[in-house]
Amino acid sequence: SVSAFAPIVNPINCPWGQKAFTNYLGENKADWEVYDATCLVSKFNNIPASILIDQGEDDKFLKDQLLPGKFQEACKTHNVPLLLRLQPGYDHSYYFIATFIDDHISHHAQALNL
Repeated sequence: SVSAFAPIVNPINCPWGQKAFTNYLGENKADWEVYDATCLVSKFNNIPASILIDQGEDDKFLKDQLLPGKFQEACKTHNVPLLLRLQPGYDHSYYFIATFIDDHISHHAQALNL
């Protein structure tokens, strides 16, 4: 099971990811794809459980760095189940995580039949 809070889901297309991947993996962008969730969704079939992502709508990193829309498009294209929840009034803070952590624990418990 997979869940995330405000993840950088398409790092090959954002400044933070490009800087990190260049420093750690070199200049060859093809080498970066195995570390990019948006690229990886095309490589898996028959995913049994939804991926849960919570994202604050007021997160200052949303538009330029996190790119959840790109991931959502890739999941739709490849029939990967995704529940992307854009949370109004939340940013990238501890309170955002604290508010929704129970949902993520329940998400994993359900996927693991616990």
